[in-house]
Amino acid sequence: MELGMVGLGRMGANMAQRLVRGGHRVVGFDPSEAARSAAAGRGVAIATDLAGVVAALPAPRTLWLMVPAGAPTDATLTALLPLLAPGDTLVDGGNSNYQDTLRRAADCAGHGLTLIDCGTSGGIWGLDHGYSLTLGGDAERVRALQPILATLAPAADRGWAHVGPVGAGHFAKMVHNGIEYGLMQAYAEGLAILARKPEFDFDLQQVASAWSDGSVVRSWLLERIVGMLAANPRLDGVAPVVADSGEGRWTVAEAIALDVPAPVITAALIARLRSRDAHAFGDRLLAALRHEFGGHALPRD
Repeated sequence: MELGMVGLGRMGANMAQRLVRGGHRVVGFDPSEAARSAAAGRGVAIATDLAGVVAALPAPRTLWLMVPAGAPTDATLTALLPLLAPGDTLVDGGNSNYQDTLRRAADCAGHGLTLIDCGTSGGIWGLDHGYSLTLGGDAERVRALQPILATLAPAADRGWAHVGPVGAGHFAKMVHNGIEYGLMQAYAEGLAILARKPEFDFDLQQVASAWSDGSVVRSWLLERIVGMLAANPRLDGVAPVVADSGEGRWTVAEAIALDVPAPVITAALIARLRSRDAHAFGDRLLAALRHEFGGHALPRD
């Protein structure tokens, strides 16, 4: 099968390479010349602009977008719509907000195009281990993508699913990332407790390694923790600042809108926000107030 891959950043390039390995022809484009050159070295046919991608594919075309969520995705779709023809399919494999996906699907439908949303998980390890894919949209179009999905997933019959109408794929990925926040936070807190108990002198890598085999808390994330601690036991040089890319916020907002209690995911999101507060005005206020009403010692910078 032939398709275009728009967005050849690390994940997009890895996906394209996995498809090439699986016998598919991939025509790729990225605004970065360096990204295009790197992808060419992986066997991806390179176009120098979006029009070149479209021209290089037989009709009806399939274009897979691995573009940052938000304005970059909108800009890419705006540029592509005049180049495509009715019957073509666009797959948004990025971390778009599902509400944006619904809007974009309606725009595409007005041009006779089909938009499929695909929640994509697997990160930099997906090249060798495969990707988890949750797809939303027209069932017939998703079936037509099966050769691609079977190649990208860990196996032809697992790791991917058509989960509902358009928007459902990105909604499922949003919740997936919210769960990920909670899992990561729990591991971080548990290991921090061990690290704060000096009389036992825990080897954190050793404990995490033991938990990784047979334990009910074993997981791929824990395996990654084992590897990190083996390479850098004290995490020297790593700042205690945790970014978020939006999905956790969207998950919490949806939980509130749907009256679903989600305290673990919410607390994990708040912990990330707090890690980025270098001045911590709220904590300073608490310390000052405690001194004000109770005469407790007031810490100083």
